Amino acid sequence: MINRVRFFFLQEYRRFTRRPFQFLVFRLFLLGLVGVLSACGLLYAVYSGWFGELPNYAELKDIRNHTASEVYSFDGKLLGRYYIENRTVTTIDKVPPSLLQALVATEDARFYEHKGIDYRSLVRVVLKSVLLQNESSGGGSTLTQQLAKNLFPRQHHGLLTMPVNKIREAITAHRIENLYAKDEILMLYLNTVPFGGNVYGIEAASRRFFNRSATNLKVEESAVLVGMLKATTAYSPRLYPERAQQRRNVVLSQMNKYEYLNTSSKDSLQALPLEIDYNFITHNTGLAPYFREKLRHEVQQWLNEHPKEDGTTYNLYTDGLKVYTTIDARLQRHAENAVKKQMQDLQKTFDKHWEGRRPWGEDETMIRRAMVSSDRYKRGKHAGKSDEEIHAEFTTPTLMTVFSWEGETEKTMTPLDSIRYYQLFLNAGFLAMRPENGHIKAWVGGIDHKYFQYDHVTAKRQVGSTFKPVVYAAALESGADPCEYISNERRIYADYKDWSPGNSDGKYNGYYSMQGALTHSVNTVAVDLMMNTGVERVVDLAHRMGVQNDLPEEPAIALGTADLSLYEMLTVYSTFVNRGMTVKPIYVLGIEDQQGNEIVKFNDKPEFKRTLSQQTADLMVQMMKSVVDSGTARRIRYRYGIKNDMIGKTGTTQSHADGWFIGATPKLVAGAWVGGDNRLVRFRNISLGQGANTALPIWANFMKSFTEDATFKKLRYARFPQPSRWVQASLACDSYREDKEEGFLRELFAKKDRNDEKPERLYPPNSTRRQPARKKKQPEKKVRLKDVIRSIFGGN
Repeated sequence: MINRVRFFFLQEYRRFTRRPFQFLVFRLFLLGLVGVLSACGLLYAVYSGWFGELPNYAELKDIRNHTASEVYSFDGKLLGRYYIENRTVTTIDKVPPSLLQALVATEDARFYEHKGIDYRSLVRVVLKSVLLQNESSGGGSTLTQQLAKNLFPRQHHGLLTMPVNKIREAITAHRIENLYAKDEILMLYLNTVPFGGNVYGIEAASRRFFNRSATNLKVEESAVLVGMLKATTAYSPRLYPERAQQRRNVVLSQMNKYEYLNTSSKDSLQALPLEIDYNFITHNTGLAPYFREKLRHEVQQWLNEHPKEDGTTYNLYTDGLKVYTTIDARLQRHAENAVKKQMQDLQKTFDKHWEGRRPWGEDETMIRRAMVSSDRYKRGKHAGKSDEEIHAEFTTPTLMTVFSWEGETEKTMTPLDSIRYYQLFLNAGFLAMRPENGHIKAWVGGIDHKYFQYDHVTAKRQVGSTFKPVVYAAALESGADPCEYISNERRIYADYKDWSPGNSDGKYNGYYSMQGALTHSVNTVAVDLMMNTGVERVVDLAHRMGVQNDLPEEPAIALGTADLSLYEMLTVYSTFVNRGMTVKPIYVLGIEDQQGNEIVKFNDKPEFKRTLSQQTADLMVQMMKSVVDSGTARRIRYRYGIKNDMIGKTGTTQSHADGWFIGATPKLVAGAWVGGDNRLVRFRNISLGQGANTALPIWANFMKSFTEDATFKKLRYARFPQPSRWVQASLACDSYREDKEEGFLRELFAKKDRNDEKPERLYPPNSTRRQPARKKKQPEKKVRLKDVIRSIFGGN
């Protein structure tokens, strides 16, 4: 029986094969049947989770992408982001309609007609992608399917990779369409689509390529970004502008085809040249990178200490927070330009100054210390390498990219040579603050954050003569007379190991008033004032004015031997501008979540405390005006031509390792520091190494550039309050005298005016501090008015 059946089918098969057309149809039918059954089986397998679980409706309702947190300036500019994926979420009311039209016309013309799957395109996908295994064919995915791919990246499944992923995306797209409206799907897509270079979403892409928010995109700019979606690298307007322009014009043609643009508009837009404003912001680039790094640590610490209501902790890198600061982007740019201009020129002078020599000479102890503290050395130790192996790595030449003022350059050198190379760079710090509210407006921590990450705004270095105003203020608070002349003689302080401070000019003759001594930064007088006032009083006043670091109670601090930061010193100087009121610096105002809800609003009201009497502060302002007008900072006037009402003080430390200048107008206090990261890296003479030559030009260039900016007109014309009659009378004396007994008639009247007012002081006069041995003063002869008149006119 079986043989008969076999024979029957064999005969029928031979007869059927003699008819080619029918046989072809039969084969196609069988092939189709197998294909349908296979597709149904594969569909069932994917749906059942054989190739991994599909996202359910609950997951799709709670779609969350890693969203970058953003830092904003006081004037609303984006300073930078903290992110794992560089993404900023935006909403449909914040994107132009032309962007949505360009997207639909180019990527999915029937978007508003289907439910996630375009069956007309599906046929092409089956033929090309599935049967022919052509992964590059594309063209069949709807925007919703592309969204599904962006949200849930494809996985590898061998030969079935393409069909399995397509089915997964189709099912996911259908579920998305059941949950979201069409406009919501468009925004989900625009917020997740990658644009290359770790840029995700239309907002981040708009800021990257056009340096503006997506809200302000022009039609042709929207077309450029939509055109990139076909291939982000191939159509990058930065890398391949001609290709990107051609692709832009294709998008504009698509908009015209589907009646989003009329023909004349399309033609005019296609004729435009491609223009971009590329704005590549990383953790090391963009405005205020040192400030953003400082802020990152503090904000993350605050977030860790203040969890959400559900007990979970905010994530600065993924939660899309918005951090609002006091930094002014315009002033920050002026500050960074000022630092760059001065340091670029100063480095050339420094290199020429040390040409053929090294500041550390033959002793490379500092180089070895730098090597041991380097990341390369630590990685080697962590990997268990011996000192010999690590040293071999440090002495093996390699090609590396290094910093230079002409731009990054590639050099072949050993890692040890690279350490020597970087040690030879001078660095800088700059900080600016509004004294009336404590708002930090500009923060420059160094010359390049990528290569020099140590922040010199918060770094502590010897402050030199910039500390002297604290000494003078303490003396005035203790009752010192500004017009009492102080000898310039050089003294030996036996109680302090025979310490003898010297003047930078080597001169020790004559007598100075307080204003004269401060104007010319006379060391002997500063120490004399310190000793008469009491070291402990000076230290106490410094702490109350904003110094946080410990200060040694020794007379050398009068010359600025203490290590303090720019941040501290600006707080001190703001006290003088605020007429005796010390203000607490502020640089972060508040934090919002991704939806714009306020998480915290920090107290942006200034916190003041009185640390000086108003009269003392006014006296100090007048004395520090003299420093700028005729003293160590006078080049501000004659070289830079700045006419603003201002005060200031230069500072230079031992061996010229640190150069300082801190100055202020009535509305802005700013300070600059310049030096080597290692204190051995310095100029060899004071003419090049003094603060007036190294740090002051940064301040002057900043002041000059921002005062020429019409935006800051009010800051430019601000004036200090008119000094009172008592203040004027207190300073109505010569700055310097050869002979202390020499007098003038006007000083008699000035003394009378001073005695008419007796302002209250925070310190009682007459320090009880034990004083070093001093020469006994000769009693001064009382000067009577009738004797002066008789000496002038003669007679009885």
